[in-house]
Amino acid sequence: MRESPDICDRMGRSEELSDFQRGTVVGCHLCKKSNREISALLNLPRSTVSNVILKWKRGGITTALPRSGRPHKLKEEDRQVLEKVALENCSPSVEALTAEFQTASGANVSPRTIRRELHEMGFRGRVSAYNKPKGGEKAEKKRAAPSQDEAKVDVSRLDLRVGRIITTLQPPETDGLYVEQVDVGEASPRTVVSELAKHIPSDRIENHMAVLLCNLKPAKTRGVVSQAMVMCASSPDKVEILEPPSGAAPGDRVTFQGFPGEPDKVLDPKKKVWEQIQPDLRTDSQCVATYKGAAFEVAGKGVCKAQTMSDSEIK
Repeated sequence: MRESPDICDRMGRSEELSDFQRGTVVGCHLCKKSNREISALLNLPRSTVSNVILKWKRGGITTALPRSGRPHKLKEEDRQVLEKVALENCSPSVEALTAEFQTASGANVSPRTIRRELHEMGFRGRVSAYNKPKGGEKAEKKRAAPSQDEAKVDVSRLDLRVGRIITTLQPPETDGLYVEQVDVGEASPRTVVSELAKHIPSDRIENHMAVLLCNLKPAKTRGVVSQAMVMCASSPDKVEILEPPSGAAPGDRVTFQGFPGEPDKVLDPKKKVWEQIQPDLRTDSQCVATYKGAAFEVAGKGVCKAQTMSDSEIK
Protein backbone atom coordinates (compact mmCIF):
# COMPACT_ATOMS: atom_id res chain seq x y z
CA MET A 1 0.00 0.00 0.00
CA ARG A 2 1.47 3.35 -1.08
CA GLU A 3 2.19 5.76 1.78
CA SER A 4 0.97 9.36 1.55
CA PRO A 5 3.82 11.93 1.49
CA ASP A 6 4.08 14.50 4.26
CA ILE A 7 1.62 17.30 3.51
CA CYS A 8 4.11 20.09 4.18
CA ASP A 9 6.49 18.62 1.59
CA ARG A 10 3.71 18.81 -1.01
CA MET A 11 2.79 22.47 -0.52
CA GLY A 12 5.26 24.71 -2.26
CA ARG A 13 4.79 28.48 -1.97
CA SER A 14 5.16 29.28 -5.65
CA GLU A 15 2.98 26.50 -7.12
CA GLU A 16 -0.76 26.49 -7.76
CA LEU A 17 -2.54 24.78 -4.88
CA SER A 18 -3.95 21.33 -5.63
CA ASP A 19 -7.51 20.24 -4.84
CA PHE A 20 -6.15 18.28 -1.87
CA GLN A 21 -4.28 21.28 -0.50
CA ARG A 22 -7.30 23.60 -0.74
CA GLY A 23 -9.50 20.96 0.89
CA THR A 24 -6.98 20.59 3.72
CA VAL A 25 -6.96 24.37 4.34
CA VAL A 26 -10.78 24.39 4.60
CA GLY A 27 -10.71 21.30 6.82
CA CYS A 28 -8.31 22.99 9.22
CA HIS A 29 -10.54 26.10 9.23
CA LEU A 30 -13.58 23.95 10.09
CA CYS A 31 -11.61 22.53 13.00
CA LYS A 32 -11.32 26.04 14.45
CA LYS A 33 -7.67 26.68 13.60
CA SER A 34 -6.74 30.31 12.95
CA ASN A 35 -5.30 31.52 9.65
CA ARG A 36 -1.95 32.02 11.39
CA GLU A 37 -1.99 28.42 12.68
CA ILE A 38 -2.97 27.04 9.28
CA SER A 39 -0.25 29.08 7.57
CA ALA A 40 2.41 27.74 9.95
CA LEU A 41 1.10 24.14 9.86
CA LEU A 42 0.94 23.88 6.06
CA ASN A 43 3.88 26.18 5.22
CA LEU A 44 1.68 28.50 3.17
CA PRO A 45 1.53 32.32 2.99
CA ARG A 46 -1.21 33.70 5.23
CA SER A 47 -2.67 35.58 2.25
CA THR A 48 -3.06 32.28 0.37
CA VAL A 49 -4.84 30.70 3.34
CA SER A 50 -7.17 33.70 3.62
CA ASN A 51 -8.00 33.60 -0.10
CA VAL A 52 -8.86 29.87 -0.01
CA ILE A 53 -11.12 30.29 3.03
CA LEU A 54 -12.81 33.40 1.57
CA LYS A 55 -13.51 31.57 -1.69
CA TRP A 56 -15.01 28.67 0.25
CA LYS A 57 -17.21 30.97 2.38
CA ARG A 58 -18.55 32.77 -0.68
CA GLY A 59 -19.28 29.79 -2.88
CA GLY A 60 -18.40 26.56 -1.10
CA ILE A 61 -15.58 26.05 -3.61
CA THR A 62 -12.60 23.99 -2.43
CA THR A 63 -11.80 21.89 -5.49
CA ALA A 64 -12.29 21.78 -9.20
CA LEU A 65 -14.95 19.46 -10.60
CA PRO A 66 -13.57 15.95 -11.18
CA ARG A 67 -11.56 15.58 -14.41
CA SER A 68 -12.18 19.24 -15.32
CA GLY A 69 -9.61 20.40 -17.88
CA ARG A 70 -7.72 17.14 -17.68
CA PRO A 71 -4.91 17.19 -20.26
CA HIS A 72 -4.81 14.55 -22.99
CA LYS A 73 -2.10 11.92 -22.64
CA LEU A 74 -2.02 11.50 -26.43
CA LYS A 75 -0.65 14.01 -28.91
CA GLU A 76 -3.06 15.29 -31.55
CA GLU A 77 -1.44 13.17 -34.27
CA ASP A 78 -1.78 10.07 -32.06
CA ARG A 79 -5.48 10.88 -31.49
CA GLN A 80 -5.96 10.99 -35.27
CA VAL A 81 -4.32 7.57 -35.58
CA LEU A 82 -6.56 6.22 -32.78
CA GLU A 83 -9.71 7.50 -34.52
CA LYS A 84 -8.67 5.83 -37.78
CA VAL A 85 -7.91 2.52 -36.02
CA ALA A 86 -11.24 2.58 -34.16
CA LEU A 87 -13.25 3.25 -37.34
CA GLU A 88 -11.45 0.66 -39.48
CA ASN A 89 -11.22 -2.22 -37.01
CA CYS A 90 -13.92 -4.19 -35.17
CA SER A 91 -11.81 -5.21 -32.19
CA PRO A 92 -13.52 -7.47 -29.62
CA SER A 93 -12.12 -5.55 -26.64
CA VAL A 94 -10.44 -2.30 -25.65
CA GLU A 95 -7.26 -4.30 -24.93
CA ALA A 96 -7.15 -5.52 -28.56
CA LEU A 97 -7.83 -2.01 -29.85
CA THR A 98 -5.00 -0.70 -27.63
CA ALA A 99 -2.59 -3.24 -29.14
CA GLU A 100 -3.60 -2.25 -32.69
CA PHE A 101 -3.17 1.44 -31.87
CA GLN A 102 0.27 0.89 -30.30
CA THR A 103 1.39 -0.99 -33.43
CA ALA A 104 0.12 1.80 -35.71
CA SER A 105 1.43 4.75 -33.70
CA GLY A 106 4.34 3.49 -31.62
CA ALA A 107 2.81 5.17 -28.53
CA ASN A 108 2.79 3.23 -25.26
CA VAL A 109 -0.50 3.83 -23.41
CA SER A 110 -2.87 1.79 -21.25
CA PRO A 111 -6.31 0.46 -22.25
CA ARG A 112 -7.78 2.81 -19.65
CA THR A 113 -6.30 5.83 -21.47
CA ILE A 114 -7.57 4.52 -24.82
CA ARG A 115 -11.08 4.08 -23.39
CA ARG A 116 -11.13 7.64 -21.99
CA GLU A 117 -9.76 9.18 -25.19
CA LEU A 118 -12.37 7.37 -27.33
CA HIS A 119 -15.17 8.62 -25.09
CA GLU A 120 -13.91 12.20 -25.37
CA MET A 121 -13.71 11.80 -29.17
CA GLY A 122 -17.38 10.82 -29.32
CA PHE A 123 -17.25 7.00 -29.51
CA ARG A 124 -19.85 5.14 -27.39
CA GLY A 125 -20.89 1.56 -26.61
CA ARG A 126 -18.89 -1.66 -26.97
CA VAL A 127 -15.49 -1.47 -28.68
CA SER A 128 -16.67 -3.88 -31.41
CA ALA A 129 -19.49 -1.46 -32.30
CA TYR A 130 -17.60 1.86 -32.32
CA ASN A 131 -19.03 4.15 -34.96
CA LYS A 132 -19.18 7.91 -35.30
CA PRO A 133 -22.14 9.57 -37.03
CA LYS A 134 -21.56 11.40 -40.32
CA GLY A 135 -21.00 15.08 -39.80
CA GLY A 136 -18.86 14.63 -36.65
CA GLU A 137 -19.66 16.39 -33.41
CA LYS A 138 -22.52 18.53 -34.78
CA ALA A 139 -24.40 15.50 -36.05
CA GLU A 140 -23.96 13.74 -32.72
CA LYS A 141 -25.42 16.73 -30.85
CA LYS A 142 -28.45 16.78 -33.15
CA ARG A 143 -29.28 13.13 -32.45
CA ALA A 144 -32.74 13.26 -30.89
CA ALA A 145 -33.31 9.79 -29.45
CA PRO A 146 -30.78 8.10 -27.13
CA SER A 147 -29.21 4.84 -28.25
CA GLN A 148 -30.24 1.55 -26.68
CA ASP A 149 -27.00 1.44 -24.65
CA GLU A 150 -27.59 4.96 -23.32
CA ALA A 151 -31.22 4.18 -22.39
CA LYS A 152 -30.35 0.91 -20.60
CA VAL A 153 -30.19 1.21 -16.82
CA ASP A 154 -27.97 -1.29 -15.03
CA VAL A 155 -24.87 -1.30 -12.84
CA SER A 156 -22.53 -0.75 -15.82
CA ARG A 157 -23.66 2.91 -15.76
CA LEU A 158 -21.90 3.40 -12.38
CA ASP A 159 -18.23 4.45 -12.24
CA LEU A 160 -17.16 2.33 -9.27
CA ARG A 161 -13.47 2.46 -8.39
CA VAL A 162 -11.10 1.37 -5.68
CA GLY A 163 -9.91 4.27 -3.53
CA ARG A 164 -7.65 4.86 -0.54
CA ILE A 165 -8.91 7.21 2.18
CA ILE A 166 -5.92 9.42 2.93
CA THR A 167 -7.28 11.69 5.68
CA THR A 168 -10.50 12.27 7.59
CA LEU A 169 -11.60 15.41 9.39
CA GLN A 170 -14.70 15.72 11.56
CA PRO A 171 -15.80 19.36 11.49
CA PRO A 172 -17.50 20.51 14.71
CA GLU A 173 -21.30 20.54 14.88
CA THR A 174 -21.81 18.51 11.70
CA ASP A 175 -23.96 15.65 13.03
CA GLY A 176 -21.52 12.82 12.45
CA LEU A 177 -19.97 13.86 9.13
CA TYR A 178 -16.43 13.12 7.96
CA VAL A 179 -14.69 15.23 5.32
CA GLU A 180 -12.26 12.86 3.63
CA GLN A 181 -9.52 13.16 1.02
CA VAL A 182 -9.56 10.03 -1.16
CA ASP A 183 -7.09 8.81 -3.78
CA VAL A 184 -9.06 7.23 -6.66
CA GLY A 185 -6.17 7.03 -9.10
CA GLU A 186 -6.38 10.59 -10.44
CA ALA A 187 -3.84 13.42 -10.44
CA SER A 188 -5.17 14.74 -7.11
CA PRO A 189 -7.42 13.32 -4.38
CA ARG A 190 -11.17 13.90 -4.30
CA THR A 191 -13.01 15.52 -1.42
CA VAL A 192 -15.75 13.23 -0.07
CA VAL A 193 -18.32 13.98 2.63
CA SER A 194 -19.64 10.85 4.39
CA GLU A 195 -22.11 10.27 7.22
CA LEU A 196 -19.82 7.74 8.90
CA ALA A 197 -18.63 9.45 12.08
CA LYS A 198 -21.43 7.94 14.19
CA HIS A 199 -20.63 4.41 12.99
CA ILE A 200 -16.87 4.07 12.36
CA PRO A 201 -13.91 5.64 14.25
CA SER A 202 -11.58 7.70 12.08
CA ASP A 203 -8.58 5.44 12.79
CA ARG A 204 -10.46 2.57 11.11
CA ILE A 205 -10.96 4.69 7.99
CA GLU A 206 -7.74 6.63 7.42
CA ASN A 207 -5.26 4.92 5.09
CA HIS A 208 -7.81 2.16 4.40
CA MET A 209 -9.05 0.97 1.01
CA ALA A 210 -12.67 1.42 -0.02
CA VAL A 211 -15.03 1.33 -3.01
CA LEU A 212 -16.08 4.76 -4.34
CA LEU A 213 -18.94 5.77 -6.63
CA CYS A 214 -17.18 8.42 -8.70
CA ASN A 215 -19.74 9.68 -11.23
CA LEU A 216 -22.45 11.13 -9.03
CA LYS A 217 -22.96 14.82 -9.74
CA PRO A 218 -20.83 16.79 -7.20
CA ALA A 219 -23.04 18.11 -4.40
CA LYS A 220 -22.50 20.60 -1.60
CA THR A 221 -22.91 19.34 1.99
CA ARG A 222 -22.48 21.83 4.85
CA GLY A 223 -20.58 24.10 2.49
CA VAL A 224 -18.16 21.42 1.23
CA VAL A 225 -18.47 20.02 -2.30
CA SER A 226 -18.46 16.21 -2.18
CA GLN A 227 -17.08 14.57 -5.32
CA ALA A 228 -17.81 10.88 -4.71
CA MET A 229 -19.56 8.46 -2.33
CA VAL A 230 -18.06 5.73 -0.14
CA MET A 231 -19.98 2.49 -0.73
CA CYS A 232 -21.12 0.73 2.45
CA ALA A 233 -23.16 -2.24 3.61
CA SER A 234 -25.88 -0.68 5.70
CA SER A 235 -28.61 -1.50 8.20
CA PRO A 236 -30.55 0.76 10.59
CA ASP A 237 -28.01 0.23 13.37
CA LYS A 238 -24.75 -0.71 11.61
CA VAL A 239 -22.57 0.41 8.68
CA GLU A 240 -19.47 -1.24 7.19
CA ILE A 241 -17.31 0.14 4.36
CA LEU A 242 -16.99 -2.29 1.44
CA GLU A 243 -13.44 -3.65 1.24
CA PRO A 244 -11.72 -4.24 -2.14
CA PRO A 245 -9.75 -7.46 -2.64
CA SER A 246 -6.15 -7.75 -1.50
CA GLY A 247 -3.79 -6.25 -4.06
CA ALA A 248 -6.32 -3.77 -5.46
CA ALA A 249 -4.93 -0.28 -6.11
CA PRO A 250 -6.52 3.19 -6.21
CA GLY A 251 -8.21 3.71 -9.56
CA ASP A 252 -8.93 0.02 -10.25
CA ARG A 253 -12.37 -0.39 -11.85
CA VAL A 254 -15.04 -2.48 -10.17
CA THR A 255 -16.94 -4.50 -12.79
CA PHE A 256 -19.74 -7.07 -12.94
CA GLN A 257 -19.92 -10.28 -14.99
CA GLY A 258 -22.89 -10.19 -17.33
CA PHE A 259 -23.14 -6.38 -17.30
CA PRO A 260 -20.66 -5.02 -19.88
CA GLY A 261 -20.52 -1.39 -20.85
CA GLU A 262 -18.89 1.88 -19.90
CA PRO A 263 -20.06 4.15 -17.05
CA ASP A 264 -21.69 7.52 -17.63
CA LYS A 265 -19.29 10.46 -17.32
CA VAL A 266 -21.71 11.97 -14.77
CA LEU A 267 -25.02 10.45 -13.67
CA ASP A 268 -27.89 12.77 -14.59
CA PRO A 269 -29.93 13.31 -11.39
CA LYS A 270 -33.05 13.94 -13.47
CA LYS A 271 -32.91 10.42 -14.95
CA LYS A 272 -32.70 8.77 -11.49
CA VAL A 273 -30.13 6.18 -12.68
CA TRP A 274 -28.61 5.66 -9.21
CA GLU A 275 -32.06 5.45 -7.61
CA GLN A 276 -33.06 2.67 -10.05
CA ILE A 277 -29.88 0.65 -9.52
CA GLN A 278 -29.41 0.97 -5.74
CA PRO A 279 -32.27 -1.37 -4.64
CA ASP A 280 -30.50 -4.29 -6.40
CA LEU A 281 -27.19 -3.71 -4.58
CA ARG A 282 -26.82 -6.13 -1.62
CA THR A 283 -24.30 -8.30 0.18
CA ASP A 284 -24.95 -12.04 -0.14
CA SER A 285 -24.81 -14.74 2.53
CA GLN A 286 -20.97 -14.68 2.33
CA CYS A 287 -20.82 -10.86 2.73
CA VAL A 288 -19.82 -10.46 -0.94
CA ALA A 289 -21.13 -7.23 -2.49
CA THR A 290 -23.41 -7.98 -5.47
CA TYR A 291 -25.74 -6.49 -8.06
CA LYS A 292 -28.55 -8.92 -9.00
CA GLY A 293 -26.27 -11.75 -7.89
CA ALA A 294 -23.18 -10.56 -9.82
CA ALA A 295 -20.24 -9.80 -7.53
CA PHE A 296 -18.43 -6.46 -7.27
CA GLU A 297 -15.18 -7.64 -8.90
CA VAL A 298 -11.74 -6.16 -9.53
CA ALA A 299 -10.43 -8.02 -12.59
CA GLY A 300 -7.73 -10.52 -11.72
CA LYS A 301 -7.72 -9.59 -8.03
CA GLY A 302 -10.98 -10.78 -6.50
CA VAL A 303 -14.31 -9.55 -5.14
CA CYS A 304 -15.35 -6.76 -2.78
CA LYS A 305 -16.89 -7.67 0.57
CA ALA A 306 -18.26 -6.31 3.81
CA GLN A 307 -16.48 -7.47 6.98
CA THR A 308 -19.43 -9.12 8.74
CA MET A 309 -22.69 -7.82 7.23
CA SER A 310 -24.43 -10.43 5.09
CA ASP A 311 -27.77 -10.00 3.29
CA SER A 312 -27.63 -6.23 3.74
CA GLU A 313 -28.37 -3.36 1.38
CA ILE A 314 -25.53 -1.35 -0.11
CA LYS A 315 -25.62 2.42 -0.41
